Formats: sequence, C-alpha cells, structure tokens
Amino acid sequence: MHSNIDDLKNTGLKATLPRLKILEIFQTGKQRHMTAEDVFRVLLEERSDIGLATVYRVLTQFEQAAILSRRHFESGKAVYELNEGSHHDHFVCTNCGKVEEFYDAEIEQRQQAVAKAKGWQVQDHSMALYGLCEDCGKLHPRRG
Repeated sequence: MHSNIDDLKNTGLKATLPRLKILEIFQTGKQRHMTAEDVFRVLLEERSDIGLATVYRVLTQFEQAAILSRRHFESGKAVYELNEGSHHDHFVCTNCGKVEEFYDAEIEQRQQAVAKAKGWQVQDHSMALYGLCEDCGKLHPRRG
C-alpha cells in the first residue's frame, strides 16, 4: 500500500481512501479492463461505501494523471486499464464484452510499412478486433 501512496503523490494526487482502493482494484484484480460500473461492482462486493459518482471522478483523475488509459470500444462505454507504458492492441468479445490484450510485432511492422507506402507518419494508433472470445465461441459455434 505504501508504494501506492507514493505513486499517487508523485502524480500530484492526494492519497485518499477511494483513490487507494480504486488503484488497488486495477493492480490486483483479475480483470484488467474495467468500466466505471465494473469498478463500482467490485467495491460493492467488498462492502465499500464509495459511490458511483466518486468512481467516475477518480477514474477521470487517474486518466488525467496518466495512471489509467481510457479506451472506447463499440459498446460505447469507456473502458479503463492501467497505463503501463507499453503498446498493445485488443480483442473485444461482441457477446460478453470481454477485452483481451495482444501484441504482434509482425502486425506493427506491417502497419508502419503501409503508412510509409501511403506517405503517412504514424504518431499513435489503436487497433481492436471484434468477435467471440473462446468461451462465447463454444456457446455460439460458427455454422457453414
């Protein structure tokens, strides 16, 4: 917990109980990508009295402080993850909403080659592939 207090202070944020608790959820939780509602649900399960409005406020503060990164997938809801500084792309399940990270050097090189061929200089990019996760794929097998 001590390093979390230092982490928050280094970003200029006071180490309040809601901030520490929400940071801990992202650092130790099974789920790496969470909406505000997901975070709130974990807090409710832990019998915390941190409200949904506070969760939204803390997530916004964490994004502004670069502790978390926010993504928008086709669900329309903002999904947050720890900002660990390394680039990765995402698989997004269109059935259950699960988000899984992946990195593929070949894909990254190919994107740069395409950009160069078109005269573009890529500064940043985000790629999300949509489909069924392994579990949902078993429930909804492809026909044909």
